[in-house]
Amino acid sequence: MDFSIAGILAIDGLTNGAVYALLALATVLLFAVTRVIFIPQGEFVAFGALTLAIMQTGRVPGTVWFLLVLAGAAAISDIYEGVKHGHPVARIGKQVARTLSVPVLVSLVAIWAAPRGFPLVVQAVLALALVTPFGTLIYRLAYERLASASVLVLLIVSVGVHFALVGLGLFFFGAEGFRNPSFWDARFSAGAVALSGQALIIFLASIALIVLLWLYFERTLSGKALRATAVNRVGARLMGISSNSAGRLAFTMAAFIGALSGLLIGPTTTIFFDSGFIIGLKGFVAAVFAGLSSYPLAMVGALLVGLLESFGSFWASAFKEVIVFSSILPVLLWRSLRDPHGEEH
Repeated sequence: MDFSIAGILAIDGLTNGAVYALLALATVLLFAVTRVIFIPQGEFVAFGALTLAIMQTGRVPGTVWFLLVLAGAAAISDIYEGVKHGHPVARIGKQVARTLSVPVLVSLVAIWAAPRGFPLVVQAVLALALVTPFGTLIYRLAYERLASASVLVLLIVSVGVHFALVGLGLFFFGAEGFRNPSFWDARFSAGAVALSGQALIIFLASIALIVLLWLYFERTLSGKALRATAVNRVGARLMGISSNSAGRLAFTMAAFIGALSGLLIGPTTTIFFDSGFIIGLKGFVAAVFAGLSSYPLAMVGALLVGLLESFGSFWASAFKEVIVFSSILPVLLWRSLRDPHGEEH
């Protein structure tokens, strides 16, 4: 291996690592706020990329109908809870309207816009708008009532949600893979190393989102409320911070990050209905490097995963996934020896 090949592999690894960093941040955020190890994080990636791909063909993506079904189920839940607690009809109606307003509006816009062949950027924004509400709705329907359950129960629910989303992905998008067009076709060369415009967009978008997340958690009231919930759920609740609202917001942010990651990685690799699992799992490996608690370490771990995958594919392409996922074992062993836990009672 000479310097030029090493440079190409490093660029490729860092490009993938930037996407894994976003997924790792979302995984750490969800676990810190809700204690949910969210296995289906990668499904947001696949849904984002494939929704854009279907819109590129001029058809209405199946995510539109899925969003409406989820919103309808959440509205029925609102009605049930309102009647159960004896709330006035006007209050129930307002809650139902809040639940349905965004999904219905976004779906109607998507149904109108899909056949009209708008520019790629417009379709990408619309794909983001379609996938992002899934976070809140999935949390409400699958996790909110189990907020006080054990981590194991929440993990089992995550496995069920994962299989449901993969099956729905096959139904909505089919078994055929899609590769989206690049957002920027320029190429930049430095000696033997070339950097594509799409890779530059991935770097810039990842850095911008990480900075925005830092500003959000440091400078905004709702961001500080999320941090407080992550540090101490009971204490945050005593201070008037709703754990349900924090969970909904965290899942919404995770869905947005996942969908954006799908749009970024879509032009660099072919995405299938089940591709999100492997992509999300690599983000989870990076999050485990950080102990599911540290955002900076999650970013570092994600870049290491990307580099390990890139160089591993060069030396042993058939075993690159094995190399990446095996790297978690020494980390788990080290954390187990460093912070042993006794049996729970």
